Amino acid sequence: MRRKTVNSRIALAVLALAPLALLGAMTGSAAGYQVDYCSQIPIVYGIPPWGFHTGAPITGATGSYARGHGNIDLAANTVSGTLCQVDRVRHRPDRLIIMTVEHHLVYHSHHAVMWGVPGNIMKIVVRVRSSTDPGCRVGTIGRVTLFASYNGVRSDSVRFSFPAACRDHNHLYHGPQVNNQVPPL
Repeated sequence: MRRKTVNSRIALAVLALAPLALLGAMTGSAAGYQVDYCSQIPIVYGIPPWGFHTGAPITGATGSYARGHGNIDLAANTVSGTLCQVDRVRHRPDRLIIMTVEHHLVYHSHHAVMWGVPGNIMKIVVRVRSSTDPGCRVGTIGRVTLFASYNGVRSDSVRFSFPAACRDHNHLYHGPQVNNQVPPL
């Protein structure tokens, strides 16, 4: 009887620890598990100066997500902030870039139309501050377009555009999982 109890406990321990051992043996994109690389940049809700998130962190073997927020002065045409983007490609380490916003606000409008709906738009220039992608070097300049729909319609989007060295980070996020806050004029 005692032997049966010990064997049962060992079997339960093996079942409980097997997933952790498997997870420890895998790395990066092979694991297909959620890692919140952008946790230093909080997800913003409500109406901050500006901010966005493109959905939850990656849970599968492949995917991408991003978030960012900062301050804006529409009268002075200036902006600041931090953005983060993560790419997971099958059988490769996850690639993370952290960006800072260049001071000049490229464009903003309260009367924009994208995806067939009205909204606020903001275009900013970003600089890669930190990168785990060997092809995308620190200091690389990119552009980000944020569109926040209004009037009860949910069709927000975020578009990242980078030069050739960082082109793997060119993404368009659009859909109900995207939450974008772009201030009106």
